[in-house]
Amino acid sequence: MSNELSRNERIKEASDYLRGTLAEGLRQEITGAISEDDAQLVKFHGMYLQDDRDLRPERTRKKMEKAFAFMIRVRVPGGVLSTAQWLALDRVARDYGNGTVRLTTRQSVQLHGVIKSNLRPTLQAIDSVLLSTIAACGDVNRNVMCNPNPDVSRAHAAALDLARAISDHLTPRTPAYREIWLEGERVAGGDHDVVEPIYGKTYLPRKFKIVVAVPPSNDVDVFAHDLGFIAILDQSGNVQGWNVSAGGGMGMTHGEPETYPRTADILGFSESSDALAIAEAVVTVQRDWGDRANRKHARLKYTIEDRGIDAFRAEVERRAGTRLATARPFAFTSTGDRYGWNEGADGRGHLTLFVASGRVRDAGPRAEQLSALRRIAEFHDGDFRITANQNLIVAGVRPQHRHAIEQIAASNALLAPQQGLRRNAMACVALPTCGLALAESERYLPDLLEALEAKLAAHGLANDEIVIRMTSSRSSWLGSVWTISGSPSA
Repeated sequence: MSNELSRNERIKEASDYLRGTLAEGLRQEITGAISEDDAQLVKFHGMYLQDDRDLRPERTRKKMEKAFAFMIRVRVPGGVLSTAQWLALDRVARDYGNGTVRLTTRQSVQLHGVIKSNLRPTLQAIDSVLLSTIAACGDVNRNVMCNPNPDVSRAHAAALDLARAISDHLTPRTPAYREIWLEGERVAGGDHDVVEPIYGKTYLPRKFKIVVAVPPSNDVDVFAHDLGFIAILDQSGNVQGWNVSAGGGMGMTHGEPETYPRTADILGFSESSDALAIAEAVVTVQRDWGDRANRKHARLKYTIEDRGIDAFRAEVERRAGTRLATARPFAFTSTGDRYGWNEGADGRGHLTLFVASGRVRDAGPRAEQLSALRRIAEFHDGDFRITANQNLIVAGVRPQHRHAIEQIAASNALLAPQQGLRRNAMACVALPTCGLALAESERYLPDLLEALEAKLAAHGLANDEIVIRMTSSRSSWLGSVWTISGSPSA
């Protein structure tokens, strides 16, 4: 293994805790872009520099700069948004973005098409409703996921509490975010006081992903992540503690066998009081043991493969100051969303909506989905919950509001379709904005579904629960089709 740091590591080390030259780059009105190094740093602030690839050929012929804009990702621990927060994101999407809100498989929100001059107003509007984009991207802990099932049990409330606590604990402490985007003042002579107690000056070797799962639902796909907490319940449904998993990741680079998908190992059982210490210990071990020379070998799964699970567990226990007990029994029986109405223990209802590939937009008559959700948010006094399948739950609905919310959803194509294939299909964004895309994905999926549904109907399979995951990236999971037993919508 080479001891030479990768380019990204050198950029982080010289960044002055993620400042780089971002502030200066924002003042350069001659270009819609930022410097190449800053384009890496800005990911830690929750955004990616992109351009509209549909416009590249024409702009190239005219010797014009690419049509640069930023994708902004909002950190939403556990996927739970208040209606005030949803309305703020809706407003940002219409005022500064491309008029759409995209729900992600990490239960967060992406806003596309924000030009450089609108970055500060956008992030300030997001901050005004107590949301942030810091650490939504970059070599840090990303958005912490958890089972989005509304408060039908104490276990789900505990899972959300843990997800939020982990997110807060592992949020970078650098003041650069507030200085650059929220116009906070930099304290003269205070540079020596800037520390990252968990991440250090160079943060993590690669991105890091944490989830909290509540059996029997594994909707967050706990074994596909760097770190997972699996709720262990007593006979009354209370959380006894958490089985801890580590070392998962499904990414690979095709044609490079040294990269490969891996499911997580179970490290053991943790008491709830030790969960934060365990989370920090796993992160700091990866910080110190992870590969900083080869980014393709820098995820936690490779660290565990190289060092061995026993050595890794022992180091985590040493740093956390606690011992993990033997893992306790649990069982997962489902992965999908429960569409339609579900009843809460408090008498309120929860309506799971269907959002095709997570893209909320006003797409014409009977599909004004962004406007429909805005109307619901204006009178609904519960919250919105993003699922790992890019759908949305209108949670905590009062009985007197149920009919109005269902009518708004039904008249704007937000209720789950009958076809099993369409209910379980998702696509990545791909063209025209993703720089890694090799082909169409989200824009082509509707045509693909139409063609496949015609074939399935001819063979009496229209309602079978067939799952499609479609991507165009050369370094992500393959676009694939497979059938699963059972019914995710049950």
